[in-house]
Amino acid sequence: MIWTVELASYLDDAPWPATKDELIEYADRIGAPLEVIENLAELEDNEEVFECIEDIWPDYPTDEDYFFNDDDEFN
Repeated sequence: MIWTVELASYLDDAPWPATKDELIEYADRIGAPLEVIENLAELEDNEEVFECIEDIWPDYPTDEDYFFNDDDEFN
């Protein structure tokens, strides 16, 4: 399973919380690339409910990963 920010972005508006099957159905319905559906299909087969993309991809970059405090740079 290989996630990229671009692939994960297709799940931004997913109906969270959701099960694996619900996420696969959503990805198919919105026309997400096959790689997104394949990644979701590789998740464990259980009825776990995912609350957000971080439950699927723990290293999902957030806005905090891209911004830093400018004041710290000049002190």
